[in-house]
Amino acid sequence: QVQLAESGGGSVHAGGSLKLSCVASGSAFSRFCAAWFRQAPGKEREREGVARINSVGTMTRYADSAKDRFTISKDNAKNTLYLQMNSLKPEDTALYFCAVQPLESCRVSLAADDYDYWGHGTQVTVSS
Repeated sequence: QVQLAESGGGSVHAGGSLKLSCVASGSAFSRFCAAWFRQAPGKEREREGVARINSVGTMTRYADSAKDRFTISKDNAKNTLYLQMNSLKPEDTALYFCAVQPLESCRVSLAADDYDYWGHGTQVTVSS
């Protein structure tokens, strides 16, 4: 089992930056691939994959909406996943979740169904 706790959300103006963190506990973080998802207002049934990273933090994949603006990183020594978000837009407003999947069943995927462990989310609000 692994527990995840996100932090770093907040309210910013368009063009601003935020860095989200997700601290894992309960299991060796190096044995999980990880991803960030977001859930926009009014879309409670939809979790959009934003970025994913492999277990050792060397390979990443981004949604088109995140490319060139967001950077995902993973520090296994600190059991922490990060999402650096720059040039934020109002459409980035959402509840952001981290999710992980055990190494043996990792897929290069931004689909929510491919991740079994989730945090509770941190709110990001971007005003115009």
